Amino acid sequence: MGRLGNTENVKNRQQRTPSYHILDIEIDHGIDSCNSNVCDVSERDIPLYKYHEIPDFLQGNPYVIKGYRVSLPFSLCLKSLFLWNNETINIWSHLIGFMIFGFLMVYANLILLPASVSSITDHVIVTLGLLCYQFCMLCSAGFHMFACHSERASKRWLAVDLTGISIGVIGCYLPAVHYAFYCLSVWRDLYFIIIVVLTVMTIVVQLHPRFFSHGWFKYRIFIYMFLVGYGVIPTIHWISLNGGFSSAIVQLFVPKVATMYIFGMVALVFYVTKFPERVLPGSFDFIGSSHQWWHVIVVAAFLYWYFAGQEIQTYRQHHPCHV
Repeated sequence: MGRLGNTENVKNRQQRTPSYHILDIEIDHGIDSCNSNVCDVSERDIPLYKYHEIPDFLQGNPYVIKGYRVSLPFSLCLKSLFLWNNETINIWSHLIGFMIFGFLMVYANLILLPASVSSITDHVIVTLGLLCYQFCMLCSAGFHMFACHSERASKRWLAVDLTGISIGVIGCYLPAVHYAFYCLSVWRDLYFIIIVVLTVMTIVVQLHPRFFSHGWFKYRIFIYMFLVGYGVIPTIHWISLNGGFSSAIVQLFVPKVATMYIFGMVALVFYVTKFPERVLPGSFDFIGSSHQWWHVIVVAAFLYWYFAGQEIQTYRQHHPCHV
């Protein structure tokens, strides 16, 4: 490996400083240097590698050929936020997503919901949903930032990332189930319980020793497809309870559910097929790769669902339940 010497320098720098561990990341005291010049970083400080040079645990997409960070201490993982590499868009797309959903949460609770004379329950549901989105964004950004630290950290943060996906799915279900079954509290509570149980089961499956291996990639995809696809069941039930497609609320809400699933399918196609880099390997190493499209679509889908939730909430406020 032509740049092995640079990697050794990084490792030696990491070993010389006292440290402690959080989530399998060795927190080196080099982070102190970030206080004054966090943006002053170059490829000389953080060498970038090609696919054939990186260890197995960082491999996964052979069509992204260059721009990999390897064996960085914690301080340089943070500094690499300001170095253009093949994870830059993956990290910043969800850091920006986190900030967007944080702003929406504050705006909704201080301005939007009070203006519409919403209930405490409305505040709780909207806040929990947006917190789930924020948690998902942070977990994803953390994985892409720290996976290059070590193999152990990569596996731990992949688990964090996948947990974030599960929580993000709950964030989608919360407002949908609450407002769809607003006047049918028994069904609402039942579906809430089922969704939480399925999510917990999904997280527990991660305890399997091979869950994070490359060989389990298809199984991981299937598990999360099932968690998301389950939403079709309460949707069909809800349509039936509301009198079918002739109902005004069904006509309002079903197209939004369909659009959300289209978002999910498009994102999944990018994720699984590794398009477009599969067609032109090396051409989308830094911008435009499939995983970056996945990230952008996830943020767009969460935003779309948040505003769809506002519409269904407004409908419920103007069409109260019949006693």
